[in-house]
Amino acid sequence: MTDVKTAVSTSNGNDTLARLAAVIESRRQGDPDKSYVARLFHKGTDAILKKIGEEATETVMAAKDGDRQKIVYEVADLWFHSMLALSAFGLTPADVLAELERREGLSGLEEFAARKLQTREADGT
Repeated sequence: MTDVKTAVSTSNGNDTLARLAAVIESRRQGDPDKSYVARLFHKGTDAILKKIGEEATETVMAAKDGDRQKIVYEVADLWFHSMLALSAFGLTPADVLAELERREGLSGLEEFAARKLQTREADGT
């Protein structure tokens, strides 16, 4: 199992995500014949969301097979396509990281209960 020190390396994955987000933004309006990112954005949000579904399924299959290398590969694909969706909705990795930081130290069950309560209040139930 990975220890916390290894999971949060000093090279800081936030920098990698920020650089990737910048590349995605720079390619969004590019030529769909020359850029995979531009091609997906040209096809629309549904195409991006479909890819997320495909990559999520492939991640689950890799995990069920217990193939560590393939899990990493598929999660990288899932994160990449999720970052395309973030971009499509005007969000950045920093938005997701801020939410994770907000949740840090919270019990998963408490956090889930709080979200459930917020949903009920929003629905008026």
